[in-house]
Amino acid sequence: MTHDLDRVRAHYSAAGLTERLRAALAALGPEEQRLTPEQLAGLDQFHTRGLAATAELAGLAGIGAGTLVLDVGSGLGGPARFLAATHGCRVTGVDLSEPFVEAARYLTERTGQSGRVTFEAASALALPFGDSHFDAVLLQHVAMNIADRPGLYREIRRVLKPGGRFATFDVVRKGGDPHYPVPWAPSQAESFLLTATETRERVEEAGFGMLVGQDDTDAATAWFARMRASGLPPQLNLGVVMGPGFAGLAANLGRSLAEGRLGVLTAIFEAIPGNE
Repeated sequence: MTHDLDRVRAHYSAAGLTERLRAALAALGPEEQRLTPEQLAGLDQFHTRGLAATAELAGLAGIGAGTLVLDVGSGLGGPARFLAATHGCRVTGVDLSEPFVEAARYLTERTGQSGRVTFEAASALALPFGDSHFDAVLLQHVAMNIADRPGLYREIRRVLKPGGRFATFDVVRKGGDPHYPVPWAPSQAESFLLTATETRERVEEAGFGMLVGQDDTDAATAWFARMRASGLPPQLNLGVVMGPGFAGLAANLGRSLAEGRLGVLTAIFEAIPGNE
């Protein structure tokens, strides 16, 4: 299992990430200029359908003012900052990649949100928080990198208050393996896909009941088609984060969705009291 985590951590090593972001953001103005989460959305929403998917997931989960939220696999912190800005909640993000955590803190300073949004480097399988701590947990395009799904979902259940919401938006297996490399994995060695049914079963076994479950594959496929039709990407895009080859990784994901190899699952679960 440690070997699996090491391979995933290496995929997101991102040396010099904060400096690359600093240089890219110069296009928006001087360093002291405050930025908005929406301005950063092309860079920091590291999942299919970007900001729209984060907004929809938060609505389904009922996140509001005063909600204490944990974003597992928080990446550059885009969803965390967006939720805090639009819903008035407090958000903690955790990510396996220390360069991503450093970059998330930098971007949070640039948006003036350091008082409401914080980040820590940690494994999703060993969250550094006490039991029954959070009102809601988000997981977006993360589970595909984690082999120990029962352990992942048990750990999420542990840190959620009874009755708390677990909101997941992840890629699932449908008709076969994706075309590698993809955004989360250069090869099958870093990719641990389950079907939508298997995902629901693993989550429910960890002490959850499903409230919402929807297949968003068509919406994701249409989003990729629009991205292809739009031509050249904007200057502030995930290629700044993952390197110039990222467009090819994204294209492989779009192709795998269009061919029915993969799907996208949106689901909201409730932490069942007494199943801690």
